[in-house]
Amino acid sequence: MPSTTRVGATLAAALALALLPATAASAHVRVVPEQTAAGGFTVLTFRVPNESADAATSQVTVDLPTDTPLLSVSTKPLPGWTAAVEKAPLPAPVDLFGTTLTEAPAHVTWTADPGAEIGDGQFQEFEISVGPLPDAGMRLVLPAHQTYTDGTVVDWDQVADEGADEPEHPAPELTTTAVEGSGGSPDTLARVIGASGLVLGVVAVVLALTARRRRADA
Repeated sequence: MPSTTRVGATLAAALALALLPATAASAHVRVVPEQTAAGGFTVLTFRVPNESADAATSQVTVDLPTDTPLLSVSTKPLPGWTAAVEKAPLPAPVDLFGTTLTEAPAHVTWTADPGAEIGDGQFQEFEISVGPLPDAGMRLVLPAHQTYTDGTVVDWDQVADEGADEPEHPAPELTTTAVEGSGGSPDTLARVIGASGLVLGVVAVVLALTARRRRADA
């Protein structure tokens, strides 16, 4: 019986150690996209946990890409928080859907009202609607900055190379994907054209046979 107890204790300890890295790794600012299809609009949800036992999170700022700017950015009202979208000049003009942009949304900042801060052991979700998303395969890095009531600011802005370990303060990010079904569009068009040609061919044969019969009757 003591042996069984020791085995159980060992397994429990091993399980706790196995779960510890996953728990620690999940306590970061994350972005969860509603969808990632290129050219479309999506809702981005930034999940922000409080990681301080001594202070609350009172402000969150997210930086938006300027090399592939987002034409439209709107915030979802969140009780107890005030949201502001700040525009900034682009490094160079960008042509987007027939419009030349010289400035675009660059930052979104949420500020807590007194008493609405994210406390110890809590998290909050902040949502924005953005679009159109850039071409498929684009990696959108969205650095976040978390301000605490004691004045501490944690920058979630580190980007890991592909295949490398996750950094200590990873930046929220997403990668755009191809529009669903877009790969079949050329094939569909070819089938439509082929079907049209077949119909025209059948009509031509029918007309030829009709003309031949008329000549025979004459």
